[in-house]
Amino acid sequence: MSAELWIRLGCFLGVLLVMTGWEYLSPKRSNRIAKALRWRTNFSMVVVSSVLLRLLIPAGAIGAALWAETNSFGVLHSLNVSTAVAMVIGFLLLDVAIYWQHRLFHRVPWLWRLHRVHHADLDFDVSTGLRFHPIEILLSMLIKIAVVIAFGIPAIAVLIFEVVLNATSLFNHGNVALPRWLEKPVRMFIVTQEMHRIHHSQRPVETDSNFSFNFSLWDRLFGTYTAQSKDGSDGINIGLKEYENEGESAGFWALLTNPFRPTPTRSTNVKSNSPTTSE
Repeated sequence: MSAELWIRLGCFLGVLLVMTGWEYLSPKRSNRIAKALRWRTNFSMVVVSSVLLRLLIPAGAIGAALWAETNSFGVLHSLNVSTAVAMVIGFLLLDVAIYWQHRLFHRVPWLWRLHRVHHADLDFDVSTGLRFHPIEILLSMLIKIAVVIAFGIPAIAVLIFEVVLNATSLFNHGNVALPRWLEKPVRMFIVTQEMHRIHHSQRPVETDSNFSFNFSLWDRLFGTYTAQSKDGSDGINIGLKEYENEGESAGFWALLTNPFRPTPTRSTNVKSNSPTTSE
C-alpha cells in the first residue's frame, strides 16, 4: 500500500471517528430511517466505488499529476510559477472545478440520475457524505484528472485536495450544528452543516443552490448561495419527494440500479420527520 493511500485512509478514518462521536453526543435531527440500514447501504456504496476506482483508474488524479510533472505539461508548468504558487492555484482550481461539476450533475438529466442517489437519502448525517453512485465517482475522477493534466497541478496539491475533499464531505454532511455564534463566521470561509443541509432540501430552488463542498465563496461568487431555508433550520425536509419509500431510499440494490429505472411515484411509506435540535 502506497504512502499516499495510507495518508488518505488515515485522515478519512480520523475525521469519520470525530464526526461519528459528535453526532452521537449532539445530534441535530432525529432519524427517519433505521440508522443500521442506512449506514450499511451508504458504507457499502463507498466500498464499491473505492474498489472500482482502484481497478479501473489505479493511478488516479495523483498519478496524472506525476505524469504532468515528469513531462512539464499544463498551464502552470508553461507559466513557470513556483511550487508554492502552483500549489495554491492548483488547490483553488480543483475546488472550483468540483463546484462546477456539482452544478453540472444537477443540470444534465442523465448526470442527475446518477447524482440523485446521493440526494435520495431521507436522513442527513456523516454517512450521506459517502453515498455516491460508483459511476458518479468514476466520472468525478476523470474530471479531476482532466483538470490536473490541463493545468499541471502539483501532485502534493492534488493529495492535499483529495484529503480535504473527503474530510469536508464528512464534515458538512454531519448530523450536527455548530453553535450559532460560530456558525456564521465559519460559513464565510467553508461550508458548514447548516449551509449544506439546505442543499439537501426537498424544495427544488434550495436543492439547486449551495453547491460548494469546501470553500463557500463559490456559491456567493456565482450566484447560487442560499443563506436560510424557507422552512427554517429545523424544518427542512431532507431527500427527494419521489424517494420517500424506505426501500427506494436506503436499499443497496435499489441505489445501484436507481439511475437506470424510471422515477417512482411519490410514496408516504416512511416515518414522519420530527427533527430534534442540539443548539
